[in-house]
Order: sequence, then structure tokens, then C-alpha cells
Amino acid sequence: MRVLVTGASSLIGRSTVELLHARGDTVAAFQRKASDDLPDGVEQHLGDVTDRSAVFAAIEAADGVIHLAAKVGVIGARDEYAAVNIDGTANVLAAANEHGVERVVHVSSPSVAHDGTAIVGGGADPALLAHGTGWYSETKAIAERAALAANSASTGVVAIRPHLVWGPGDTQLVGRIVERAAAGRLALVGGGNALIDTTYIDNAASSLVAALDAVSPGAQCAGLAYVVANGEPRPIRELVAGICLAAGVPFEPREVSLSVARRLGSAIDRVWPLLGRVDEPPLTRFLADQLGTAHWFDPRPVRLDLGWSPAVTIDEGLRRLTDWYGSGRTEVPSR
Repeated sequence: MRVLVTGASSLIGRSTVELLHARGDTVAAFQRKASDDLPDGVEQHLGDVTDRSAVFAAIEAADGVIHLAAKVGVIGARDEYAAVNIDGTANVLAAANEHGVERVVHVSSPSVAHDGTAIVGGGADPALLAHGTGWYSETKAIAERAALAANSASTGVVAIRPHLVWGPGDTQLVGRIVERAAAGRLALVGGGNALIDTTYIDNAASSLVAALDAVSPGAQCAGLAYVVANGEPRPIRELVAGICLAAGVPFEPREVSLSVARRLGSAIDRVWPLLGRVDEPPLTRFLADQLGTAHWFDPRPVRLDLGWSPAVTIDEGLRRLTDWYGSGRTEVPSR
């Protein structure tokens, strides 16, 4: 298959490109800057998903597209998020339709359907348009709805929502935990007792490849969204402790109640932009909800419809993370 991966420079993007290339697909990457981390033979298209002509040119020869490019984070103006997440996705969908691409995997997020309450054995509920938890979730929700609406008799579209992806080279979940633990600023909301499911990086990548194989016009999964995770809900305290142990940093967290964390997060949401800060705040209301309430999902839909199940357990992932930190490497490992 000829596959284009947008956002290929991200951790999930690189891992997905490597997996596709290793199995013999002809892979092209679409990203803003050239990368030395991709396998030899992977064609690189440089550009931004907000550039309609660049997107159309990159997708022209593709049989399938995995759309990962997105603006992530919790700071910045709505227009910045909308330009990439909404308009950029519209460009990808229009190009796929124009060029007769049969398979499109839109990478979304479980946060698009999160209303701030606990999720216990949940499914891929419809994306919400009124969030109040940040521009990322709102714009990704709009983008996912547009992606699923683009499913047609000629182009099969499926949305995959990987939940809390982590592993060697991760600068989001793992990197932040290690940095804060090393600085003595690690805090756990609600004592870290909420059950959280996560996704090891190799599993996230393999789920996107499985979705690409499963989706086609008229397929069972076409027009639907799926949450992907390891299927091993654990107290977040246990996972954070494992990450700290793997990185060799102290696990000495402070504890903050969920109610206090929500109040602090809401206050920071209001004050941070007024201060002109462009760095990531230590806490937001969205993060308080994510860290202080249960989040785990029913694994059956993705297993039945996509034929996918995780191959790397959390314990094995932590062992690999330990080996990675022990090697002293900082680059993303090849698979």
C-alpha cells in the first residue's frame, strides 16, 4: 500500500512510519521539517497541513492516509488550534476525496468526548462541541466530526482515539513526570488513586496500522470512532511510580485533592494568558480532571471491528523504558 502519514515527526508518527515501512508498504511522510529519524526510503514532503496546495500534492499518489498532524497543548489562542486541527483536517479530507484515496485514519483523542466526569469501562461516545476544557479538545472534536462525516462510498474514514500514549522518547507524559519528580515538584491529584488506562507507544502505532488495514468504503469500522488503550487500568500513582523508577528519579509526590486541583486549574486558566506566559502551566482545569478522575475503556469494540489487541503490556513497557534510560540514550529508539 502507498501510505502518507501526516505529523510523521511526532513520537506516534515516527513509530507508525517505521511499522509500515518494516512490513513493506511504500511510505511517505508529511511534516514541517526534514527528519533524520525516519527509515531510509521514506519520502518526505515538507509543508504544513494549513497549506492546502502542499497537502493536495502530498496525498496525490496515496492509497491510504494516516492523519496525525495536530496542534496539541493547553496554551495558545483558539485560532492557532483551529487552523491546524480544523482547517488542516479539512484540507486532508478534501485532498483524499479529490484523489480517490480509499482509506483514511483520522487520529483523534478521548478528550473530544470527555465532560469532566469519570469514565469507567466507557466507549467512544460522540465528540462534544461544547467543552470548556481547552481549545485542543474543542477543535479536535470538530475535526473528528468532520472526518467521520467525510466517510463515503468511495472513501472509508475511521477515527482512532489513543489514550495517554507513552514510552521511550515521550516528552509529554513521561517527560513531564520525570522533570517534575527530579525537581521535587511532582504532585498527584486525589492521591493518584484514580484508575487510568494508558497506551504504550508500540501499541498505539500498531492500532493505527490495524485501522488502516480494516477501513475501506463500506467496512464495519468506516464512519466510526474507537478508543485505543492497553486495556490495563491501574491507579495513576502506580504508573507514575513505575515511570520514576525507570528514569531513576525520586518518587516523592505531594498530594492535592481533586476539588482543590480543579479550583487551582480554573484560576490558572484565567490568569496564565493575562500574564503573557507562553510556557505550559503547572496545572489546568482539564489536567485536574484528567489526573483526578477514572479513565478506562471497553476494549472489545476495537478488538472486534479492527482485529487489534495490544502486544506490549504496561510492565513490559516499563521494562523497556528502564532499559532506554539506562542506556543513556535520548533519541527515539528504532523498532
